[in-house]
Amino acid sequence: MPDVTPEHPGHPESPLRQERAGAVLTLTLDRPAVLNSFTTDLLRALFLALDAAAEDASVRCVVLTGAGRAFCAGQDLADPAVAPQSDIGHLLAHFYRPMLLRLRSMPVPVIAAVNGVAAGAGANLALACDLVVAARSASFIQAFSKIGLVPDCGGTWLLPRAVGRAKALGLAMLGDRLPAQEAERIGLIWRCVDDAELAGEVGALAARLAAMPTRALVETRRAFDAAQQTDLAGALDHEQALQRELGFAHDYQEGVAAFMARRAPSFSDR
Repeated sequence: MPDVTPEHPGHPESPLRQERAGAVLTLTLDRPAVLNSFTTDLLRALFLALDAAAEDASVRCVVLTGAGRAFCAGQDLADPAVAPQSDIGHLLAHFYRPMLLRLRSMPVPVIAAVNGVAAGAGANLALACDLVVAARSASFIQAFSKIGLVPDCGGTWLLPRAVGRAKALGLAMLGDRLPAQEAERIGLIWRCVDDAELAGEVGALAARLAAMPTRALVETRRAFDAAQQTDLAGALDHEQALQRELGFAHDYQEGVAAFMARRAPSFSDR
């Protein structure tokens, strides 16, 4: 867990805003004047909000977005934690790492609604989510090389798995702006939509995911991640174990019963 006490995530002055709509929790990075760039307070607030959502059985989908004209511009370079001669490794170990691991292990699907620029750690925060929907005016920038650093916030793991080594190296080394439409074309994100359609598209997608068998969706994410570390035989073994376990769960019984009765299923596992 990050080791600096921030403002409470629900506090009016918090750098993170939380909103509930049924089973969907929306977390909004709320530092619009500085393009929602990360500070230790924001990183800690995001970790705590994700952790609370993971423990709340009434939450079945999380949406992550940014306030104003940006999703997240990455690390705030005015933060004392990244001042020259400071130990950036400490920042990563005690703030970014726990937040990213919490995000990737969420027991519910997580959607990134990228409403504007996503740069540096902000770009990789989006890519760590399960589905990324971006406004057409949005863009993704691996800005680390411009200040003499390497991709972090999981970028070295996420990028090559999403687009391959050659494209990942080009994005990381050159640090060029990647428009949302191109990000969709190369398979970096799930979908690019017109700016005016972003809220509606994400809302509909979140509601759809919240009504689906949550446990199976999360196990799909975990199985995909695990398969990157094994061979085909290992992946087959993992699939076998998961299907055995899920086959005894409520949602499978409900899904089959609903299919046979030609009615809408009511899933509840999480």
